[in-house]
Amino acid sequence: MRYLYFLLAFCFWVPPAHALPAEDITKDANAVIRSEETVFTVQSVSSGTTYFKTTITILNENGNDRAKLYVPYDKLKKVDYLNATSFDRAGKKIKSLRKGDIGDVSAISGISLFEDNRVKIADLRHTVFPYTVEFEYQTTTTNMLLYPVWTPLDEEKLAVEKSRFRVVMPQGMELRYLEKNLPVPVKKEQTATQQFYTWQVENLAPVEMEAFGPALSELVPLVRTAPVTFEVEGYQGNMQTWKDYGQWINKLNSGRDMLPEATNQKLQTLVANSKTPEEKIHKVYDYLQANTRYVSIQLGIGGWQPFEASFVDSKGYGDCKALTNYTQAMLQAVGITSYQALIRAGDEMPDILTEFPSQQFNHVVLCVPQERDSLWLECTSQNKAAGYAGSFTGNRHALLITPEGGKLVKTPAYGTSENKQIRSIRVTLDEKGNGTAQVKTLFSGEQSEERSEAVHNAKPDEQKKWLYSQVKVPAFDITSYKWEEKKAAVPSVTENLELALRQYAIVSGKRLFLKPNLMNKWTYTPASKEKRLTEVVMRGIAFQDVDTVAFALPPGFTLEYQPQDVHLNTAFGEYHATTKVSGQQVLYIRRLQMPKGRFKPETYPQLTEFLNKLVSSDNQQIVFVKNVP
Repeated sequence: MRYLYFLLAFCFWVPPAHALPAEDITKDANAVIRSEETVFTVQSVSSGTTYFKTTITILNENGNDRAKLYVPYDKLKKVDYLNATSFDRAGKKIKSLRKGDIGDVSAISGISLFEDNRVKIADLRHTVFPYTVEFEYQTTTTNMLLYPVWTPLDEEKLAVEKSRFRVVMPQGMELRYLEKNLPVPVKKEQTATQQFYTWQVENLAPVEMEAFGPALSELVPLVRTAPVTFEVEGYQGNMQTWKDYGQWINKLNSGRDMLPEATNQKLQTLVANSKTPEEKIHKVYDYLQANTRYVSIQLGIGGWQPFEASFVDSKGYGDCKALTNYTQAMLQAVGITSYQALIRAGDEMPDILTEFPSQQFNHVVLCVPQERDSLWLECTSQNKAAGYAGSFTGNRHALLITPEGGKLVKTPAYGTSENKQIRSIRVTLDEKGNGTAQVKTLFSGEQSEERSEAVHNAKPDEQKKWLYSQVKVPAFDITSYKWEEKKAAVPSVTENLELALRQYAIVSGKRLFLKPNLMNKWTYTPASKEKRLTEVVMRGIAFQDVDTVAFALPPGFTLEYQPQDVHLNTAFGEYHATTKVSGQQVLYIRRLQMPKGRFKPETYPQLTEFLNKLVSSDNQQIVFVKNVP
């Protein structure tokens, strides 16, 4: 079998190049892929192999990570062989790794209880540059849910001389694929027994990532592949449509929603006095959070199939699938219909490719349809408010698993009216510029998440240390702090701080210099660029900040200079800063609202102008002069 793959690879392989690469594509590169070949061969709906070989020249220490190869495997995937060799700049062999030199470690995560993931590690890192490494391996899998994704240029500061991707399918089995940013489309060939799909790229220079630009994945060549029919541990499925994929998930979930009769009775008693369906949902969700905890369980088909609801009920733990299935079963016991939903979770995670039905998900949540809107439940959290998706699962597509199959839906989005930071500060200063500040801040929506995390998961000394990293004042001490959390569909945390300020106002001679923006300064301005190549992308969160700061100055000072009010209204945000001085009292009000969105490349100068003005305004100061008797 290995001889067969050698012949297959040889037909498309370029002899390894251990001499230095051409300079035309390596400018600004840390490493260059000299040649790379990936061959994915499908034997049947239930098995396949991947052959991989690459030759990479490491140009400097920043490229050293490319000389360390990780090959993951598990119950459904084995590593047939792995070879690794390194060469110096003259092409002379430095070393070849023997079997005992290759690491083999568990890949169990810190939150995992049961997991069969392992990884082989081939480490050829060297200290004299440039040098070249060559890796070759083959894996065999019985998990045919997952076909390869080919991204030959998968990081910044990487160049590629030649890379090929080849998929070999049996006649009669259809390959589905999606191409992005390819100079040349797929080349198709066939024999009496097999179909061949080949993609190739050559001479790719490092991609320039621009400030406020699209993600790297939008700019580089990409091929995503997927089956029509597949099988995992005896469970056959179809992935032609999202509906079909949802039907396979239904097969995995079938019969796993049964609860003990005693639990059904307990739940009925729990919701007996509920006046509305929503009240029932909240009580069941509170019960879930009080009686279970999240533990990752990934064993074979268990990566997609949940443990039975009765298991979670008796053990008190489960992974996202199991806890979601358990919650669905509990709601069903009290007469509430809900649906599991597959989702790609994570902060700033790109949305799935909705046009290409395939396994693109890493998490499961629960959707409870309501009269006016759906209620989304994060079943792995012991603290999150019912109905709040937030930055982890909000504003993206999810695959709702209905009895009929899969259906794409959008999760709740949070904008400037939800993601607020409303702050009120009272500062009393003495003649040396020292002072005290009472700070009250309401954080809501996605702006509340970090505070909520600190409330629930940090010890008091850790909380205070974290607050010191968050308060953006030159010199201060926290004399007291307090948090109050409100759980709701748009949750909030109210933070009360008392600060001792050291020389916040600068006293020089008879003058006192005061920056009225105490705690919320914008500091980042991207470099200007003559010709913008990519779209301007405002990622992160849409938000609104309002800061009201009242200063009480010591007696004997008169206003000498007051900055003008600033009002900016652009597509990239709105900013207003006003200052009022009345005797020894200063009132500063700052409002900043910024959206998410995408804008044409030619708008980039407007963005840089807006941010430069914002930074300048946030750093303005008021000047007072001391009255001389």
